[in-house]
Amino acid sequence: MSSTSSPNPKLFFDKGTIRIEGSELIQIPGTKYDDRTKILRSYALNYSEIIEYLKKSDLDFVDHVSDFIPSPVFQMRDLELRDYQQQAIQNWENSSMRGCVVLPTGAGKTAIGIKAIQKVNASTLVVVPTIDLMEQWSNSISKYLTTNNQNQQNISVGKLGGGKDDLQAVTVATYDSAYLRASSIGNQFKLIIFDEVHHLPAPGYRSIAEQFIAPYRLGLTATIEREDELHELIPYLTGGIVFRLGSQELSHQKHLAEYTVDRIQVNLTTEEQKEYETNHTKFLTNLRQLGFQVPSMYNLKRLIMMSNKNKIAREAMLARNKANEIALNSKAKISELQKILQQNKNTKTIIFTQNNKMVYDLSNQFLIPHITYKTIKEERRDVLEGFKSGRYNAVVTSRVLDEGVDVPDAELGIIMSGTGSGRELIQRLGRILRPKQDGRKARLVELVSKHTRETNTSAKRITALKKNSSMNVDSSSYGS
Repeated sequence: MSSTSSPNPKLFFDKGTIRIEGSELIQIPGTKYDDRTKILRSYALNYSEIIEYLKKSDLDFVDHVSDFIPSPVFQMRDLELRDYQQQAIQNWENSSMRGCVVLPTGAGKTAIGIKAIQKVNASTLVVVPTIDLMEQWSNSISKYLTTNNQNQQNISVGKLGGGKDDLQAVTVATYDSAYLRASSIGNQFKLIIFDEVHHLPAPGYRSIAEQFIAPYRLGLTATIEREDELHELIPYLTGGIVFRLGSQELSHQKHLAEYTVDRIQVNLTTEEQKEYETNHTKFLTNLRQLGFQVPSMYNLKRLIMMSNKNKIAREAMLARNKANEIALNSKAKISELQKILQQNKNTKTIIFTQNNKMVYDLSNQFLIPHITYKTIKEERRDVLEGFKSGRYNAVVTSRVLDEGVDVPDAELGIIMSGTGSGRELIQRLGRILRPKQDGRKARLVELVSKHTRETNTSAKRITALKKNSSMNVDSSSYGS
């Protein structure tokens, strides 16, 4: 036991940190000595490790940190987990209820999250990127979780975001709202679930994980890797990958539709090709003048920063943007799209583009309803309901439907333009992977302009898709 002459350490939750007072200890793992206040302080994230250290050291201490919201005993109703979902939960439990589950869109990650809430049986915060997902999670939780009493009432789910500010034993919050409130509510939840966990390592959002004491953490995503490599922070924030299953395996097991990914290459017109080459050459020439050897992502970021004050850099950016616009919006792509739509008149189709201008152009030309970030909530709901009911057979969108929106089942996806991100392609593929009643295959079609950098961009995302789709992990591969 600690010496009677030394005061017992007292632990408090203080604005997203753990404050340790009254201790003569020089060091506790995970803490730093604050010269200004003469106390030890740590991220709330380290709470469990600090408690474990104090207990193992046989030290008396007083813990005033946790203020968990009281919760009823949860029971699940009418939700049967598939074999792989049960295995994911088992692996997560075996990893001290910390870690990430990586599954394709449509594979039932929400069901795994609801089961995790029932397993922990304590106050839970679910963090999601959009208002739409907040509503979807809230509806699913209240549908499948009940209180363990005679009436077995559906639980009341709190919401933070979209004008809602209601804390309950189970609460769903947007990342933005969780970020704003973390320092004040970080000691009130025992389990925290991060949906679309690849958002979490971003500067700002990562502080959500750091300011919560929650000893139990679950990350859910279809695509955990980030191009900026910040996914390497995820094991620190939530725990590493404990279960991962690719779309190929789930398609073979009939949990997702079988699918094909086709690339159709089209030729620019003579005028388009000439203008493309002129602008692309101008871009490369200016890069070399600035001392950049290759047009890498790092150099592009530097170029953007320089373009405000440097004429050569600004001209390089304008030339690059013009070349991209020609490649992404070529006339041949429009003709090919028209052909595909005519061949698939009765097929549920989602058309993806990289920018909103093309969304509006295609919507007007083919009389197809569109959805962009500017589309108001009521109009978006009407379009999606019309798509679901069959009133519309096609919808055109930019990146707003890539994630965070419950999109009705589709059979055909057409990519008019996109980035080199594997995540973007995986998310777009996920929009057509829900099993079809007649067992038909889903089809994703890429339209790519030949003899442009778009061919390299397509190759990058296809390589990432193949790697992710076949990747299965049945234990932690990212550490804990």
